[in-house]
Amino acid sequence: MFKKKQKEEDAPREPASDARVPDKAEEERMLKENLGRIKRKIVVLSGKGGVGKSTVSVNLAAALASRGLKTGLLDVDIHGPSVPKLLGLEGQRIAATVSGMLLPVESAGGLRVMSIGFMLDNADSAVIWRGPLKYGVIKQFLKDVTWGDLDVLVIDSPPGTGDEPLSVCQLIEDPTGAVIVTTPQDVAITDVRKSVSFCKQLNMPVIGVVENMSGFICPHCGKETQIFKNGGGERMAADMGVPFLGKIPIEAGIAENGDAGRPFAGDPAENETPARKAFNAIMENILQGVFK
Repeated sequence: MFKKKQKEEDAPREPASDARVPDKAEEERMLKENLGRIKRKIVVLSGKGGVGKSTVSVNLAAALASRGLKTGLLDVDIHGPSVPKLLGLEGQRIAATVSGMLLPVESAGGLRVMSIGFMLDNADSAVIWRGPLKYGVIKQFLKDVTWGDLDVLVIDSPPGTGDEPLSVCQLIEDPTGAVIVTTPQDVAITDVRKSVSFCKQLNMPVIGVVENMSGFICPHCGKETQIFKNGGGERMAADMGVPFLGKIPIEAGIAENGDAGRPFAGDPAENETPARKAFNAIMENILQGVFK
């Protein structure tokens, strides 16, 4: 179970439960049984921080749920969980069943969400953990959360190719594939290429690459300006032999929606913008590639 290891008063706490701790064989059985009820597992990766990976994860999950698919969203960014903020779920707490299973927090459209952010008494608390502790809580999120029967589980990973994404891939064993997020400039592409190599080394299919922040759309004149250049993600995908899903331009509304805890993918059709139109096209590419 999830054990308190930090000295800080605001460290995550284990939900109260009288359930006994299962042995290793039983843990593996529980993990396999829980994951067996989830048809598809999509891991969202990026070798670079600040590229909008969590924004893409949240909007991908919200869009899938809005299409009537039973969808879960797992935030395994232990040190910087932003999913609760992006979904307007700050302040929510995890509840436990009598048997000790954890109940995911439910967002709009029936989206089932789990994040370590729901275990923090103070949003400013730093989670100062080494690899084994992070592996343990990720395993608990996969094994002990009552995800139920899902069509898809979207997993938002932190930047890089370290403990968290590796733990996820080892634990779920059969990921449907990875969506890799980058921005167009070379400094991001250099790091994100490592995420593609990570997938290839683990024999995990790459669903495709999303080029985020690809041009800025002026809200006044509608003119596009290339702040971070353009096309870097598309060229990388071609060079590394993986699918390219599309480009999402910078829009002020994306940041506004994120701060308000409202996925822009759920905006009404009359609020169609270049970014929302681009994301919907990416969604269709993912649906065609994954839900054949």
